[in-house]
Amino acid sequence: MIEIKKVTKKYGDNKALDEVSFTVEDGDIFAFIGHNGAGKTTLIKSIVGIHDFDEGDILIDGMSIKEKPVECKKLMAFVPDNPETYEHMKAIDYINFICDMYDVDSKTREENIKKYSTLFGMEDKLNDTIDSYSHGMKQKVVLISALAHDPKILIMDEPFVGLDPKAVFDIKEVLNEMVKEGKIVFYSTHILDVAEKLCSRVAIIKQGKIVKSGSMKEIKGDKSLENVFMELEG
Repeated sequence: MIEIKKVTKKYGDNKALDEVSFTVEDGDIFAFIGHNGAGKTTLIKSIVGIHDFDEGDILIDGMSIKEKPVECKKLMAFVPDNPETYEHMKAIDYINFICDMYDVDSKTREENIKKYSTLFGMEDKLNDTIDSYSHGMKQKVVLISALAHDPKILIMDEPFVGLDPKAVFDIKEVLNEMVKEGKIVFYSTHILDVAEKLCSRVAIIKQGKIVKSGSMKEIKGDKSLENVFMELEG
């Protein structure tokens, strides 16, 4: 479970996050949506322990990200909107580096690297250096790295940017498998029709405040998620 409790993040006099609160349950695919600059990435980076915040708390399975950052991070994987890697490395070396940080045993990493590199069509390209890859291929390397240690919680910021249609389909299948196992998928997106079909719950943020949060069915009613979002924005 992820519990966001009245989280406030300030930049000078500006509140990027203003007492943000909601809960993500085990087994949820949770969509986090809002316009550019609304506070999505700030909250995501606070959840995964990259950004500090001024007030409130974030609990990962009951543990505070402030008080037990390492224990919390062990449960999570983070896929940013821009694939940030060590580009001079071969992809396989980078993926193993991430596995080393999570103490993944050799059998598990071998099985998962093979599984996900094959799924994303990267099995014959892992010995190339990352700087030779396209944006989409770099994103696939980050995804393989994130999934290789079998995280309980997968946090993603605009995960479908730069991916080809097959890769988008494949990652959606992976996400559905994860939540069937009781894991959590939390991601931000601007692709509202995909979020509407894929996600069980949603929160909408505007100018640092949560304006809607709940089940997808509750939030959209008999409208589309896009229509609800545009009404709130307008």
